[in-house]
Amino acid sequence: MATIHSIVPAYAVLVPLAAAVLILLSRRHEKIREGWTILAAAANFLIVLSLLPEVLAGDRLACTLIELLPGLEMAFRVDAFGMIFALTASGLWIVTSIYSIGYMRALREHALTRYFFSFAVAIAAALGIAFSANLLTMFIFYEILTISTYPLVAHTETEEARRAGRKYLAYLLTAGVFFLFSVILTYFLTGTTDFQPGGILAGTGPVILQQILFVTFLIGFAKAAWMPLHGWLPSAMVAPAPVSALLHAVAVVKAGVFGIVRVVCYVYGIELTAEIGMGTLLAVIAGATIIIGSLFALQQNNLKQRLAYSTVSQLSYILLGVALLTPMGITGAMLHVPFHAFMKITLFFCAGALIVAAGVEYVSDMKGIGRRMPVTMLMFSIGAIGICSLPPVCGIISKWYLVLGAMQAHNLAAFLVLITSSVLNILYFFPIIHTAFFEEPESGREGVREAPLSMLVPLAITAVGSVLLFLTPDVAFLRLVEVAIGELTGVLP
Repeated sequence: MATIHSIVPAYAVLVPLAAAVLILLSRRHEKIREGWTILAAAANFLIVLSLLPEVLAGDRLACTLIELLPGLEMAFRVDAFGMIFALTASGLWIVTSIYSIGYMRALREHALTRYFFSFAVAIAAALGIAFSANLLTMFIFYEILTISTYPLVAHTETEEARRAGRKYLAYLLTAGVFFLFSVILTYFLTGTTDFQPGGILAGTGPVILQQILFVTFLIGFAKAAWMPLHGWLPSAMVAPAPVSALLHAVAVVKAGVFGIVRVVCYVYGIELTAEIGMGTLLAVIAGATIIIGSLFALQQNNLKQRLAYSTVSQLSYILLGVALLTPMGITGAMLHVPFHAFMKITLFFCAGALIVAAGVEYVSDMKGIGRRMPVTMLMFSIGAIGICSLPPVCGIISKWYLVLGAMQAHNLAAFLVLITSSVLNILYFFPIIHTAFFEEPESGREGVREAPLSMLVPLAITAVGSVLLFLTPDVAFLRLVEVAIGELTGVLP
């Protein structure tokens, strides 16, 4: 394993930031502004993709920006786990940009310059988190992500949206204080905040202090939406569908679970986490969130709210996988980051298409809508089947590794949580599919047609992508996970 010094990871963060500036400068020219968005998204993905060969070979790419104190610097380091998040966020930015243009035009939304500017900054922040070499760098970009997504949550400027925005900031800025405290205490204990496979905290400080620090980290990563720190996420569904899709199914929430996996595997280390009992604590939190989140989803008639509580539940699959502290469990956790992103973004895209084309926001209003919008509802069905962990969609692969991880840990409770959750997923998704395809359409919808192609094509791409990830999981993501697990166990695949 070699560390290669390269400025390229910084370019992946700078390109979206440059695009944000160009979007502001083009505010009076709609097509130019949208062109910068698409061009930056494509360029950004290609930059991230260019880093893949070295990472798959087991190497890391590193770039130091500023050294503040000995052992305390702003720096980027690209490893296999970071590449999983970066590829997911940068790749899905392309389809979301195209979808956003169609959605915003169809609804004649206002303040589009602010919207696309905030989106670009948020993507830059997500990539900064993915490529952070240490806790300090992650904290800075984590807070930028919070601030930049606030205008997106409150975009419609209704009283409900403003209220959701205030709640969003109250949860996540408060959590940021706990994150900052955790960074400072980690530096005090170890003299560094760098991420290292196997952790940096072993042998530092009393056990009680390490346990307290673990809890403050968990609170700091409230973007993971574990219960009871989940309330901001369902409220944020008042945002436009593209925001819900990418930032609240991919970038924001994945930043939270990504951070917790980093802390467990690269700050504490698997052995120390087990020794001080924090794996058990995390497993209890995750298991409870998985089940309770699914039960809340069952009760929601608003489609986006049902999807939001489904996300609350599904995010904790990742937490449960890493809490098992087994290679198979961590494999399932890491795989679920991109796999859930592809499936859930498809579902949110479909929800947005239903709003634009039919004005449908509630499950009870979806009777026969699949006959009027067959492509949208077919793609929705693919995403739903995947979330339910059924073939031929990629969700079954990450769930299978999670089940194997539970068996490897001899954890019957985790196994039962995973099986129960799959049953609950079926209970809140399959009635939607039945209502859409098999119930008689309501009168007055004879003229309803599919959403514009600029929305239909992206949702078809992500749905088909979810199937392709099932058919060929080892093309990129599974191989990256194998490299990451190799780093953690000290043996490259």
